[in-house]
Amino acid sequence: MKHQKWIGNGRCLLIAEVGLAHDGSLGLAHAFIDAVARTGADAVKFQTHIAAAESTPGEPFRVAFSRQDATRYEYWQRMEFTVEQWRGLAAHAKERGLIFMSSPFSIEAVELLIRVGMPMWKVASGEVSNLPMLDRIAATRQPILLSSGMSDLAELDRVVGPLQEQGIPVAVLQCTTAYPCPPEKIGLNMLDVLFERYGCHVGLSDHSGTIYPGLAAATLGADVVEVHVTLSRDMFGPDVAASLTPAELTQLAEGIRFVERMRAHPIDKDAAAAGAAGLRAIFTKSIVARVALEAGTVLEPEHLAYKKPGTGIPAARAPEIVGRRLRRRVEADTLLAEDDLEGATSS
Repeated sequence: MKHQKWIGNGRCLLIAEVGLAHDGSLGLAHAFIDAVARTGADAVKFQTHIAAAESTPGEPFRVAFSRQDATRYEYWQRMEFTVEQWRGLAAHAKERGLIFMSSPFSIEAVELLIRVGMPMWKVASGEVSNLPMLDRIAATRQPILLSSGMSDLAELDRVVGPLQEQGIPVAVLQCTTAYPCPPEKIGLNMLDVLFERYGCHVGLSDHSGTIYPGLAAATLGADVVEVHVTLSRDMFGPDVAASLTPAELTQLAEGIRFVERMRAHPIDKDAAAAGAAGLRAIFTKSIVARVALEAGTVLEPEHLAYKKPGTGIPAARAPEIVGRRLRRRVEADTLLAEDDLEGATSS
């Protein structure tokens, strides 16, 4: 996949999605930033919820996990931070060398994040159809990453096309809304489908809780890989099973950079083989005398063995060596040389 780069200048953007794993604790949110910074990820992402702007008291829980909140609405309230608290998180991320991002879930959340400062926007799967919010985001002219977990291609067409017509950089992320997501539903095939359809950056928002889809996506040329992160498998919350620990995120970051180096350095097989000439002498086999052979012996297959080092007549030439006559005695385990042999014989 080749196209204009605005993400990472050819480097896959690895986003660590904290989401709401901080469980409303500002201190824990800051701890996540420090943990992510040590992994080699490029960006840390949160979610910005304003209960009164996005929810009604009757909204049901996706997973009935909370023993603290009687309703989903109360949970959103407990997840809220002030503008100054969000600014503190953004400043902390910048200090640690991370891109700071947060997904808005209402126009009011967009306005809050504009005040904080967003280098790019990540739109969650459930918000792709929220056209008023998308219009407000588009008005900032900042790049937009769209998760496609709840959208069919027709809905994506209605969103991506107008954004591109406005000249707004867009990335579309293949996403399957399942927590955790099994391998059969990851949908890596969609990377090529999305790129061919929109000609934009494409990537994977992964909820498998493993490093494998991210590595595979990077190998296929994904521009973005997003994964959820948890400080421990023992943490509380509905997304823990779909998240990576810091150790796993470190593995993923190292693996993606390894993949990038491989992809950036295609090899010429002939040139590579020529460059391995010294190693061939060590690892390949030469034709040797299996037993002591007298001068005048016409060589038969049973006279020959094939042993290292590969500094003599290569084993691959055995068919042309059989039938030739020795001009001198050769001891057992001696590498045959051309001057040990007479010309080809008819016997």
